[in-house]
Amino acid sequence: MTREATIPAAPTVRGEVALRGLSKSFPLQGRLRPVLRDIDLEIRAGEALAIVGPSGCGKTTLLRLLAGLDTPDRGEVLIDARPISGVGTERAVIYQEPRLLPWLTVLDNVAFGLELRGVSHAEARARARRQIELVGLGAFEAAYPRQLSGGMAQRVGIARALAVQPEILLLDEPLGALDAMTKLTMQEELARIWREQKVTMILVTHDLEEAIFLADRVLVLSTDGSAPTTIPVDLPRPRDRNAPEFVAMRRTLMGKFGLH
Repeated sequence: MTREATIPAAPTVRGEVALRGLSKSFPLQGRLRPVLRDIDLEIRAGEALAIVGPSGCGKTTLLRLLAGLDTPDRGEVLIDARPISGVGTERAVIYQEPRLLPWLTVLDNVAFGLELRGVSHAEARARARRQIELVGLGAFEAAYPRQLSGGMAQRVGIARALAVQPEILLLDEPLGALDAMTKLTMQEELARIWREQKVTMILVTHDLEEAIFLADRVLVLSTDGSAPTTIPVDLPRPRDRNAPEFVAMRRTLMGKFGLH
């Protein structure tokens, strides 16, 4: 009697996102103003998607719906084929301001959310240290927020989000408040962290070059009620901002907004 070979099960792919007929309106001058209309979108696990568009087009609203911080009027958000009904541990949000607790050190800020989730003090600090090293702040774990530059504080915010081991990282203009040189450095860091952590990354940004530098695809929203468009960014990584293909992609994206 021969024994049949056991075929190991394929690993579960996690971090897939699907939007189904997603719509959201807000009251304005006594009537409802549609912001998002019947959006259907598939985001692959491990993909980096950038969301761009003019002010008022619904970028942040869409991110809040993905985070479970708001509810749609119609449609649904699915994470790994399951509808969401609020915030969840598989998602972490990074805002433009790092929102650190000023009375806690870098280490304690990063470990704080873990301890709230019931992780032991020792394990929380061990995991926090790993993420602080990942973002290049190992020498500053005893520093307080007031002792950090803007870029360093945002790195702490990224480390805090990654410490909870999310499958999906939601970023709302995370580099918008930084000076130009720090912003470029942090874009490089985000690209490296995404590559190493293999999380699904969804980024809201006003910076078209940032979208091209970081994303696999760019979702373009508008304020005129037209359907959003998705533009693939088929450029090799790491990306060279001066490469002709990068410049051409930037020109294409600018053209979507009537810019030259």
